[in-house]
Amino acid sequence: MMNHTYDSYKADMLARGFDEVISRDWPAGAELDTHVHDFGLEAVVSAGEMWLTVGDTTRHLQPGDTFALNAGVPHAERYGAAGATYWVARRHPA
Repeated sequence: MMNHTYDSYKADMLARGFDEVISRDWPAGAELDTHVHDFGLEAVVSAGEMWLTVGDTTRHLQPGDTFALNAGVPHAERYGAAGATYWVARRHPA
């Protein structure tokens, strides 16, 4: 169960040095093939469910679950029957 609001999450993550915090909504059944980002991130699932695959490991994530990725880490994403929303804090390179 989520113990905070988006606004409190955003304030906390900005205070921790992240430079961008957004809420991402994904439609039911969406899939993203393996890709990378040029920023590091930490996120918390706020609604729905998703599967995050890094290397040979796939995690099933539900509301309240968190995940983090360093910049340049290859990963794939798949979203459940109801889609998913997660709050993500990004740290872009200087």
